[in-house]
Amino acid sequence: MNAKQPESRIVNAFTIDVEDYFQVSALEPHFPREKWDSVPCRVERNVERILALLERHEAKATFFTLGWLAERYPALIRHIADAGHEIASHGYGHQRASALTPEAFSADIVLAKAVLEDISGQAVHGYRAPSFSIGLGNLWAHDCIAEAGYRYSSSVYPVKHDHYGIPDAPRFPWRLDNGLVEVPVSTMRWLGRNWPAGGGGFFRLLPYQVSRWQIAKVNREDGRSAIFYFHPWEIDPEQPRVREASAKTRFRHYINLERTERRLERLLADFAWGRADEVFRDAA
Repeated sequence: MNAKQPESRIVNAFTIDVEDYFQVSALEPHFPREKWDSVPCRVERNVERILALLERHEAKATFFTLGWLAERYPALIRHIADAGHEIASHGYGHQRASALTPEAFSADIVLAKAVLEDISGQAVHGYRAPSFSIGLGNLWAHDCIAEAGYRYSSSVYPVKHDHYGIPDAPRFPWRLDNGLVEVPVSTMRWLGRNWPAGGGGFFRLLPYQVSRWQIAKVNREDGRSAIFYFHPWEIDPEQPRVREASAKTRFRHYINLERTERRLERLLADFAWGRADEVFRDAA
């Protein structure tokens, strides 16, 4: 599962968590789920920009998509699938696994899988929990994911973070006793700890050269494929600003939005990228 590859042959996994700006967990107090239908969506235009970006670089990707959005934008989901990208699940309503009972969590991921498969016309094998919300307190979620028919999960982040993470979890794909494969977002080992190296807010906060160095280090020194993620709203600097959010939340959410798309262009040019289900085919 974890055999090293020559760096020249390494293809990394490019992944997108398809959710809109008002569905982000940190902004949940300002956008109650029951009022989502009254909030104008911006996800469609942003995903179309991402698809054009991928086409320019002849790259494939995995789109971890909310079932809630798929039901409202079925043509967009079919466009993603028809372009040769992988449709995977981000759950139905962007509820953190750690906030649900096993029964409610199972209902959410089963519904999302059914919705995405019906709309896309392709089997859905992958799942990523909102906010990487599988931790030491709810490892039972892996059994729910396997029982729902998923082959792999990308829901455990092996870092120390104030909202998620299992710092001591394996850094590379690992198989659970139930047969499910966990594919963690990439980290870099440095100074005795794991550091985020696979996108998200750190990709926007730090200079691009840092991300490039980290991914190259994973490829070269670890001899592994990296897995990178971001969200459609991260290329949308014109999204509505929530002034009532805390200063910490505003900083994390809005920092360098205007630079993200250019950085993604560089990232796609600097490395080889593919779908998670194909990059980690031997693992899953």
